[in-house]
Formats: sequence, structure tokens, C-alpha cells
Amino acid sequence: MDIRLNQQIDNSPLIAFRIMFGFIILWQATKHMIYGWVERLLVRPKFTFSFIWIEWLQPLPGKGMYGYYGVMCVLALMVIAGFRYRLAIGGFTILWTGAYLMQKTVYNNHHYLLILICFLMFLMPANAYASADSRLNPSIKSLTMPSWCRYAMLLQIGIVYFYAAIAKLYPDWMDGTFTGILLNPKATAYTLFFREKWFHIVFAWAGFLFDLLIVPLLLYRKTRTIALIGAVIFHTFNWFSFEIGVFPLFSLTMLVFFYPPDVIRKLFFRRKPRIAGHEETPSVQGKRIIRYVLIPYFIIQMLLPLRHHFIQGDVLYTEEGHRLSWRMMLKTKKGGTDFYVTDLAKGKKIVFDKSSLLLKGQVSAMNGKPDMIWQMAQRIKKEYEKKGIGVTVHAEAWISVNNGPMHLLIDPNIDLAKAEWKHFTHNEWVLSP
Repeated sequence: MDIRLNQQIDNSPLIAFRIMFGFIILWQATKHMIYGWVERLLVRPKFTFSFIWIEWLQPLPGKGMYGYYGVMCVLALMVIAGFRYRLAIGGFTILWTGAYLMQKTVYNNHHYLLILICFLMFLMPANAYASADSRLNPSIKSLTMPSWCRYAMLLQIGIVYFYAAIAKLYPDWMDGTFTGILLNPKATAYTLFFREKWFHIVFAWAGFLFDLLIVPLLLYRKTRTIALIGAVIFHTFNWFSFEIGVFPLFSLTMLVFFYPPDVIRKLFFRRKPRIAGHEETPSVQGKRIIRYVLIPYFIIQMLLPLRHHFIQGDVLYTEEGHRLSWRMMLKTKKGGTDFYVTDLAKGKKIVFDKSSLLLKGQVSAMNGKPDMIWQMAQRIKKEYEKKGIGVTVHAEAWISVNNGPMHLLIDPNIDLAKAEWKHFTHNEWVLSP
């Protein structure tokens, strides 16, 4: 593969992706409203578990979040049409990121991936063809794009798959324990083999090998078609079997970057002229984007998934270093958490009623996640401070991973009201086997 980052190539893959990606983000924003996610996660809760350090980021009052998501739908339509493209994709990125950061009751790696792709798309001339912008302003119309646009997308999806594969290299995945937990409930009269141990192991290894090899196989011309068929089968199976969100559909749309641009032109834009040559056209703006934006960006992307290796404890239990690391569909957790509040003045100790602040879904999401347990302790402390009461807050939390034995997750002797949260090192009061 000839990698010359400023080489001008046919922009058909980028244009086709912009349109398909626009429909994906439109569907996501619409789905969150129609399926009740906005109501359940952002409207009904008294407060949400925002990312630590930005707890001030809370949903709009009343039904305001419906308007918030409505604006995202309009921006997604603008992306599809290529109308005021930079404003549309930039605005959607900001709003989607805000919604992502303001609640952790439902955490999804795919939602994070949408943020990253939106960011990359903001940097790219995805409105240079088949867009309202290029019709209203013919000076921006172009049949080409710098090849770094294609390579940036390939590298991003490659990072996702690679780290997803590496994360599966742990006993409960490789011996079929976790895949058995996934597949057993899906068994029917026609798929009784879903309950067989041999199939759990085959499925586990197939998932690992798919994540590890799919990108190299798609990049290699002789295996590309076979890899395409495998990707369609794999993602279709996951889509219908596990309801894992937008990732299967999103991954299939990314395939346009693996094929030669001329192939995509013939498939999606038959009336589009074929470009005459592939010249190197150095651009000051392009060089700056590569040097000052893309290189630092991808260094961070390659380092973030590694951080849990430098943090004490088993990430499957502690969750320290879990987020933003492409650790997707790796485990199931069960457990419970009780908070004990002691009035410092009276010495009276009570079990705090979690339902007074949290919805059932929030309680379920909090169990097993030390950062959310810590945030809840901070919230309890503030609730008593409003009444002028000083308290200590201790938590007794138990967790089981993949139907294994229960383990104590939080040191019950630590006053979480005074404890500080460490982002990049181990929190000593978080326990693992």
C-alpha cells in the first residue's frame, strides 16, 4: 500500500461514508427518544452519574433533553445533506459528547466511538461532493481528498479491533465461560447447540480471531472479499442475537475505506467523473492537521487502552482503566451495595435509603462500579451537609464476575466521604481478588 498522506485520491469513500454516517447518528439520536432512553436516563433521575470532575454537567431541567436530542436530529440531517457541514458535524459532536459525559448509567463503547469518528469527520472535507454546500458554493467542490483522510479512518477502526481482541485474552473468555453466559439464554429449539460447551469455546475463539484478523484481511486484496463476507455474517449474527447497539451497522459502513476509491465510486456515484491522476499536492493546512492534531490524537488512542496494565488490581473487578479502552462485551457482573451513614455529632449509624436519590436502573448500574459508588458517597455527604449535619459514609459492596464467587469490592473501613478519587493510579480502598 502506497502511503503518501497528501496524495490526492478519489473522495468517494468519504462522501459515501458521510451520508451513511449521517443516517446512523440520526437513528441514534431518534432511537434514544423513541425507546425511552432520554426519559429513563436523563429526565426522570434526580441526578445523573456524570464523569468525575464534571459532575456539574447535568441534564437540562424538565423535558429539555428532548429538545436537546431534537437539535441533534436536525444536525444529523444537515450532515446527510452536507449543508453547513462543519457547523452540523461540530455541533453534533459537542451535543453527543455532552450527553455521553453526563450519565454513566448506561455506558457504551460504541457511543464513545461515535464521538471519535465525529471528531475525525470534522477535520475532513466530507462536503466537497454530493452536498448542499458544494452546490451553494461551487468553489469547494472537489472529486478528491488527501489520502490521510482514508488512513485516519483505517487506523481508528484498526485500533478498536486490535484492543478488543487483546482484551479477550483472559481465561473466562478463552475457555468459553463468558460466551456461555451470553449464548445460553439465546438457545431455542433450533439452536440447542448454543448450550453446548464446545460451541461456547468455538464462539469465543471465533470472536477473538475475528477482532484480531479482520482489519489485516480486509487490507489485503486477495482476502478482502472473504473478509467482507465474514464481517457481514459476524456483525449480522451479533446484531440479531445480542442487541449490542450500533457497532455492527457502523462497522459495516466503515468497509468503504478498505476498498479502492474507484470501486466505491462505481458502486455509489456512477455519474461521478473518474479522476485523472494521483498527484502529491502538499497543503500547509493538511500538514498542520497531521502534525498537530492527528499524531497526538492517535498516540493518545494507542496509550489509553494500556493504562489498566499499570494500575494495581484486576480491571475486571476494579474497573480502573476500563472505560475508553475498547473492553467490549467481556464480562457480566452481579452484586449489591449498602451505604452506612454515621452522624458525627450524635454517633448514630443508619443504612442509607438509596431509592431516595436513585432510580432502580441507577442502583443496578452503580453496583460493581467503584467510581459510581464513590460518587454516590459524595452525593450522600452533600445531602447531609445541606441540613448542617456532618457524616461519615462507608460502603459495603460485593461483586461476582461471570457467575463466580462473591468478593468484597470496597474496603468497608474507609470513609468514602473523605476519600479522593484517583484517575490514573489505584484507589487503595478498591479491592480485587
